[in-house]
Amino acid sequence: MLSLLDMSAAFDCVDHSILLQSLHSTVGLSGVVLDWIDSFLSGRTQQISYNGQRSATWDVLFGVPQGSVLGPTLYIPYTAELASSQDNLSRHCISTQTTVKSTPARQLSAPHAAAVDQLSTCLAGVEAWLKASRLRLNPGKTQVMWLCSQQLLSRLDIADVSVLSSRIPVQEMGP
Repeated sequence: MLSLLDMSAAFDCVDHSILLQSLHSTVGLSGVVLDWIDSFLSGRTQQISYNGQRSATWDVLFGVPQGSVLGPTLYIPYTAELASSQDNLSRHCISTQTTVKSTPARQLSAPHAAAVDQLSTCLAGVEAWLKASRLRLNPGKTQVMWLCSQQLLSRLDIADVSVLSSRIPVQEMGP
């Protein structure tokens, strides 16, 4: 079973204090380098211009600058904790998408139930991490797939899976 979790407005939701803490604890940055990144993130403002009128200017308290080389580069250590797995599942983070792959169904005695239970347990942990990190799942772009033989696929009877408080239809991907 494979789940592809897509984050909504991920670069806009990065909490600066969580990012700086992650850069310190995960990457080992400190001193002048960490201060420089803090300076890069803080003190930014935004304003809306519409029909010749401008809004008031307000401080940008969250997010990494998009269109910069550092934006996506800073997002990677922000999600590093999510990619480290304490269970038997494989996780990979690529930009704003996280892939969670469960144990192959052919290795499980009761494939569908065990795979769904294992994935559900993992996703509960992912949900807690997302909330603590101020990130949100985009259910419209999130996918769950069974990757197995036609024989095993014919025995599976699960049409959808609960993923972070949303019901996601399971797509069948047989050979």
